[in-house]
Amino acid sequence: MLFERTCVGLDVHARSIVACVIDALSGEVRSLRLSPKTDAVLAWVFTLDGPVAVTYEAGLTGFGLAGALTGAGVRCVVVAPSKIERPPGDRVKTDRRDAERLARLLRIGGLPAVRVPTEAEEAARDLVRARGDLMRARHRLSKLLLRQGLLWEGSAWTAEHESWLRSLSSERVGVRLAFDEAFDAVLSVRARRDRLDRAIEVA
Repeated sequence: MLFERTCVGLDVHARSIVACVIDALSGEVRSLRLSPKTDAVLAWVFTLDGPVAVTYEAGLTGFGLAGALTGAGVRCVVVAPSKIERPPGDRVKTDRRDAERLARLLRIGGLPAVRVPTEAEEAARDLVRARGDLMRARHRLSKLLLRQGLLWEGSAWTAEHESWLRSLSSERVGVRLAFDEAFDAVLSVRARRDRLDRAIEVA
């Protein structure tokens, strides 16, 4: 049976993390706010009395923190929010209470963990999302041009097509701004897709 001196529940958001720490020997419970940067979280975890176990809910921030903790030798349990039971009538939701609930469940072994994907699997998922985003961005740009009566007759999304797009202009400020924003979105998402493609090839 696993035993950790310190159990940590994290309520993770993009801009901040609320942590609840339970010392299994003294029973002390304390909460604090952390930087969302992975290096900062790791440095803080290493200041705790070990062994340490950490848990947080899977969410939009991904699994990078879990990978970093595991790689540093810290047991990390990532749990699906839908799998966490809440007491009947508990309608008050705060970051601190969520972090404490996670820490207490971790301490008693009451958390159903989700599988953390590998870096390669995460990259592949990001690539699929980027390709979908690119398709939608291109679709929005094409529809915008069609509403202005502009239709490219050749093969779409080639070098020639891009040159044609760059040559377009409009005297109407609103149309010009909308076009610039839509075209920039296509270029930005395409660059992200290409970066992910290269990263997967290297891996």
